[in-house]
Amino acid sequence: MHWHLYFSLFGLSMIKFMFAPFSGPIMKLNFLETYISCISGAIMAAFIFYFSSEFFMIRAHKKRKALLHESIAKGIPLKHKPKFTRFNKLIVKLKRRFGIYGIAFYAPLFLSVPIGSIVTAKFYGKEKRTFPLILVGICMNGAITTGLAYGIKALF
Repeated sequence: MHWHLYFSLFGLSMIKFMFAPFSGPIMKLNFLETYISCISGAIMAAFIFYFSSEFFMIRAHKKRKALLHESIAKGIPLKHKPKFTRFNKLIVKLKRRFGIYGIAFYAPLFLSVPIGSIVTAKFYGKEKRTFPLILVGICMNGAITTGLAYGIKALF
């Protein structure tokens, strides 16, 4: 067994799920080994970050609030950061255009599993179907990206 290779793909998929399957053919793993290692890592990361997203959002809010109070106390004028950055505009545009399915299926793939899970939880965390949709998206996208990785391998 190649446990170290499976764990490498597992760990890589926890961070950047979109590119992890392309390592499978290089490591000489078969399609199923790569697919299962990759979706397992992505599912683990999605679980951790989706269900702890409230913690991260509260923590970010507290940091922003502390910075505001600190700068007011020191008399330092704050640089006004725009709330609608390019990234935020993209997320809102995706939310409006594709809804819960687009965000749940594709945010973990294109953004990264941790950020995508937190963004999905922020917008749709109160809906019961959100996390199962993330899991379905991970399985579908895992099959597609793993298929692409082995399809490209077959060409060369």
